[in-house]
Amino acid sequence: MILTVTLNPAVDHTVRIDELPASGSVARTDDAQFDPGGKGINVSKYLVGLGADTLATGLVGDFLGDYIANSLDEEGIPRDFVDIDGSSRLNTTLLTDDAEYKINHDGPRVSRESVDDVVDTIERYDPSMVVIAGSRPPGLGPDAVDRIARAGPWRTAVDVGGETLAELSAAYAVCKPNREELAAATGRAVDSLEDCVAAARALREQGFDRVVASLGADGALVAGGEGVLHAAALNVDVVDTVGAGDALLSGFVDALERGRSDREALQAGVAVSSRVVAVTGTDVPRFADVQSDVESVSVSVV
Repeated sequence: MILTVTLNPAVDHTVRIDELPASGSVARTDDAQFDPGGKGINVSKYLVGLGADTLATGLVGDFLGDYIANSLDEEGIPRDFVDIDGSSRLNTTLLTDDAEYKINHDGPRVSRESVDDVVDTIERYDPSMVVIAGSRPPGLGPDAVDRIARAGPWRTAVDVGGETLAELSAAYAVCKPNREELAAATGRAVDSLEDCVAAARALREQGFDRVVASLGADGALVAGGEGVLHAAALNVDVVDTVGAGDALLSGFVDALERGRSDREALQAGVAVSSRVVAVTGTDVPRFADVQSDVESVSVSVV
């Protein structure tokens, strides 16, 4: 089983309006959407679509936490969250005809004891891999991520901010930075593919077995025991890049759990990501025939 941990999930509230209201006036709309959000939750969504055994856990609270849990139940995403006293986040996106505005909450203040409850939940399911992804709520530092990684025999993958990556000290099977996070974690330039390769090598030396970096139009790379491998992006019509990095990680760890090589896992990650960017938001596309895309991903040693 691949178990995902989202320490700071949110309800994503998207509202479309004609234009921002003037001070003191009211804008009205009948176009609003609510979705359960969080990088670990997204990974579990895609893993379910890939037919993998997965479960989502993390910290939720109050009516917004109930909404996240109930929404995953409706979508058929296995979950077992830890309840906290505070309220889960509400992240609002305002869309007008020509602009996008985001208002994100920091999240509830969380105690160290809540991390112990997360570890207890993980231990009940005895996963072979744990994926810790997304931001941390107030009250938790990078040591919370290390505590989860060290708490059991599972392999751990992380998709967290670059500054957090730089502070982690436990052993990790996989880390998944994007280009900006790769720069933040290493203090290196990432302007060219060669820069990204050097930064990935440097980050691996900090204690990660594999560094899987998503590079947008430049594809993706993995620095691991087989050297540094680069996969070109597939030629697809990009509708929405939301969830692309989560999809890359999902395909990669799913392939690893099936005993695939780093090369094959990178191909799988790029193929899954290419399916996700062709649909809106974090909707789960059809993965039944994704193997045809996997075989189309070109990988080279760099």
